Amino acid sequence: MKVVFFGTPDFAAASLKRLIEDGYEVLAAFTRPDMPKGRGYRLVPPPVKELAVAHGIPVYQPTKLKNGAVARQLRELGPDIIVVVAYGRILPKDILDVPPLGCINVHGSLLPAYRGSAPIQWTVLNGEREGGVTTMYMAEGLDCGDIILKSSVPVGENETSEELYDRLEALGAQCLSDTMKLFDGGKKAPAVPQDDSKSSLAPMLEKAMGRLDFSRTAQEVHNWIRGMNSWPSAFTSYNGKLLKVYRSVVAEREGVLGRPGEVIDPENFVVACGKGSVCFTEVQLEGAKRMAAEVFLRGKSLKKGEVLG
Repeated sequence: MKVVFFGTPDFAAASLKRLIEDGYEVLAAFTRPDMPKGRGYRLVPPPVKELAVAHGIPVYQPTKLKNGAVARQLRELGPDIIVVVAYGRILPKDILDVPPLGCINVHGSLLPAYRGSAPIQWTVLNGEREGGVTTMYMAEGLDCGDIILKSSVPVGENETSEELYDRLEALGAQCLSDTMKLFDGGKKAPAVPQDDSKSSLAPMLEKAMGRLDFSRTAQEVHNWIRGMNSWPSAFTSYNGKLLKVYRSVVAEREGVLGRPGEVIDPENFVVACGKGSVCFTEVQLEGAKRMAAEVFLRGKSLKKGEVLG
């Protein structure tokens, strides 16, 4: 089966690698343009491009999709199927119509929940106990196509979105492999429509969203900390400086234990919330390195009754 792949980050590269290992003929890889990174703003290729180049797969990095040029390129390539994983842009109809077996997508949630660009983060931010991946036929609209396969995993109580991302990266590659086998013989895989009444959105995160609101419950504050890890990271302020919080545990779930944001146990960095309290376990003060909270506390005279934020 001849495949064209669309994808950009590591999450997508894992699926491309699995397609190669499974022996599919990957005609080309479409990915986002190289991006400047670091102090020198050196152009860095996306992980999908690096993997494709290493395997001798032609790479295309279009800046526009709606002018018809990409659709013409695809018709010339003649793929049987197009696989899309975290490409970062919505494909227009003229591209979706090219492959006879359709365009399929690997999405990092159990659809119809969390349609959008940040499904893994919102799974954690909202304290879901289960996450997973879905393969589906692509349609016009946001992650609304018919579902082919789903694969789920439990989400740990203290698991961060970064950790869940790594697990779903591997799970997505496996789910794609299982999905592709359903197309053996050149027939379309069976699928079921999504229940739109059960859909929810997972919009892109912004830096300002990381600010901690200690008036919320301890569980909600804890979910926000682990959901924002590692970007954009949850944050508050301490002594007028930005304090990023990467990890925490719920110390107490019930009761009003102090003013929201008040340090109620300076020896263990326990902070009161609107209900209950959280214990910070990994932090980074502005101008310093990221470190375990116990290391941070050795050099700081944190006082009981101080209020963060």
